[in-house]
Amino acid sequence: MSQQPTPTSLRNFLIIWLGQLVSDIGSQMTTIALEIWAWEVTGKATTLALVGFFGLLPSILITPISGVIVDRFNRKLLMMLGDTVAVLTTIVLLFLYINKYLQIWHFYVAAAFVGTFSQFQYLAYSASISLMIPKQHYTRASSLDFLSHHSAIIIAPALAGYLYKVIGLFGILLIDISTFLVAIFTIFLVQIPQILQTEENQKQDTFWQDLRYGLRYLSAQKSLLNLLLANLLFFFAHDLGDSLYVPMILSRTGNNTLVLGNLIIAAGFGGVMGALIINKWGGFKNKIKGVFLGIIGVGLTKIVFGLGRTMWVWIPPQFLCSLSFTVSGSSDNAIWLAKVAPNVQGRVFAARSLLLQLASAVAVLIAGPLADNVFVPAFREGGSLVGILGGIFGTGTGAGIAMLYVICAVCMFLVGLGGLSVRSLRNLEKNTPDYDEVEV
Repeated sequence: MSQQPTPTSLRNFLIIWLGQLVSDIGSQMTTIALEIWAWEVTGKATTLALVGFFGLLPSILITPISGVIVDRFNRKLLMMLGDTVAVLTTIVLLFLYINKYLQIWHFYVAAAFVGTFSQFQYLAYSASISLMIPKQHYTRASSLDFLSHHSAIIIAPALAGYLYKVIGLFGILLIDISTFLVAIFTIFLVQIPQILQTEENQKQDTFWQDLRYGLRYLSAQKSLLNLLLANLLFFFAHDLGDSLYVPMILSRTGNNTLVLGNLIIAAGFGGVMGALIINKWGGFKNKIKGVFLGIIGVGLTKIVFGLGRTMWVWIPPQFLCSLSFTVSGSSDNAIWLAKVAPNVQGRVFAARSLLLQLASAVAVLIAGPLADNVFVPAFREGGSLVGILGGIFGTGTGAGIAMLYVICAVCMFLVGLGGLSVRSLRNLEKNTPDYDEVEV
């Protein structure tokens, strides 16, 4: 039986990646500019939080369906569709702003609309990587995605902050439209191989059977399921702690946004440095070791970060945390690309993404109440933990949040240690063949 043609070059992937990098910077600039505009209009933090909520909710709801569609339809067209919807939405916002019709609820609708189609774009892009590049470069390609994300974190805030004063929201929206056009053009330029139709592919399941396929696949692949469970534990602890990050910094510094900005920049540089190292080095030969050593690094650095109280203590672990996160994430993505066949990656990656998003949503929902109702009161004057742990964490709101943050970091560290200790995980790459090594 014929096999999927083996790609021999990174060229097409790099062209698309460059277009996505430009688009990411433009999108980040627009997000920041819209937040500034909304804050000027309403002065309410809840307004900004709801934009993120309306962007996340449709993504969770649409993920299972998007996986089926990505495996059934042309992935290049789906990628172009996602970017096209985003640029049209930006044009609508620009029209409303020019004509002085723009209101806050327009952001919610736009976030929901873009969030829906960006899920198609993201899954189509992720499931096309193994069709475009040789297997030995999977880790490098994954690291480039982290490079794109962290580069946007460094570049976009500075550009948006400066340009908002010079050209305003109007000018930044125009820039964003231009960057989306660059992304669409780069996808149009290159050839993205289509999935080779096998006998299994041609046995067309019903749409509803396809919806369940990703979960059935994970249930059957015990090693990958164990890796996913480890990731769920890690990201639950990570996102719970991450929800406390900004309140912890601001409460420790008297609402000093300059410190917060410097820490975000340090995180960006750490991620960029990690991506460059992985790209040059190629990553761990035993990728599962890279996953869990990276998680251990994230846990350790976050423990140090949570115990710190000043910017100069926070910056080094912040830098190293992002570097470690990139090492772990690049290795993890490379494993999934190597083990899951391209013709089912849309459905399997969608099931994986759905479970991770649900874990993240639960973590975000409980983080605030847990901090406000349990840990913060325990560190107020006369609180139950002041006498025991006050010497380590201090007192007040920041101390209570910091303790919960450190607990989350310890949990991440234990997930990393556990992953290296469990034989089925440690030997995952030996026991689970790559998709192109399976006899068909």
